[in-house]
Amino acid sequence: MSAHVTPPGSLRRIAALIRKETLQVARDRSSFVVVFVLPALLLLLFGFGISFDVSHLKIGLVIEEASPDASDFAAALTNSRYFDVERATDRRAFIDKLSAGQLNGIVVIAGDFAERLARGDTAGIQIITDGSDPNTAGLTTGYVNGAWQVWQQQRARGQTATMPGQITVESRFWFNPELESRRFLIPGSISLIMMMIGSLLTALVVSREWERGTMEALLATPVGIFEFIIGKLVPNFVLGLMAMGVCVAASLFVFDIPLRGSLVALIGFTAVFLTVALAIGLLISTVARTQFLASQLAMLVAFLPGVYLSGFLFEVASMPAVLRAVATIIPAGYYVRGLNTIFLAGDIASVLVPSAAVLALMSTLLFVLTALNTRQRLD
Repeated sequence: MSAHVTPPGSLRRIAALIRKETLQVARDRSSFVVVFVLPALLLLLFGFGISFDVSHLKIGLVIEEASPDASDFAAALTNSRYFDVERATDRRAFIDKLSAGQLNGIVVIAGDFAERLARGDTAGIQIITDGSDPNTAGLTTGYVNGAWQVWQQQRARGQTATMPGQITVESRFWFNPELESRRFLIPGSISLIMMMIGSLLTALVVSREWERGTMEALLATPVGIFEFIIGKLVPNFVLGLMAMGVCVAASLFVFDIPLRGSLVALIGFTAVFLTVALAIGLLISTVARTQFLASQLAMLVAFLPGVYLSGFLFEVASMPAVLRAVATIIPAGYYVRGLNTIFLAGDIASVLVPSAAVLALMSTLLFVLTALNTRQRLD
């Protein structure tokens, strides 16, 4: 008869807590909503609702004097998928529409356009945009300039004579050759979703126990602080990885985002970040004893800083020094950098290892703070 080895008391308590938490999660439908429905819904909103790409800019095209070159360039603008073009011979026909926001810009081909091209001078083209919307104005100007450069290259190739010493510039964009904003917005969106879900899972679970009165019974047991933390962490960690699986599947099969890195690197890096998000939720639960307050604090502490200071939507380098300093302690910023690298570039250790080390340090500090703030005895 083989001897039966009884696990140490601490391991028994941890296993019992994990089992209790797993059963509680399985019975609570809201946890599955947070894990499966919420990430899919948010990713669809971010993926289809946020884009820095524009495909239909409304512009007014003014040709002051008809010529073959002017008509050729006008055709290039009209045939482009980026523009919806209206034509006129006088810019005054479009001024009111631009002021009313019905046009994004006016492109004026000057009367001496063909003559300047023939002499080799700078061609007379004017771009008028609405400065009250700087983002759209910049896009309009940039797209028209891009169309102009493409038209010049096509015109040069069509000429029989080639100028001696002519230089041809060929641009190449690494990692995102199509320059689709979705390819870096989706990984950034995943970081925000995982931060919010991770913090919500633990914050709501603990606060729910305070509301239902089961926390008093748990505190009356000989459960230690770290046993309590591990018991709450493990089941929600598994749920967080499941939520990440939903996000990755949607990224690959719905939004067609390439995954140039390995799944091992993606899962490992996500696991480190997820411990930070869960630790934030546990820390919130030490001060919030209602689910409403816990959810509000999770949004304020975890989600909103990630939106503004992670580099997901706004360039951190252009911010004031104080905000740049604050951005260094935002976990989502390191996760955004790592996810963009794994999805678009691959497993680049020089990027992933330092970011993972900072995230691991953050999770350690957060767990220590949580342990210090957890009350072992009732007030």
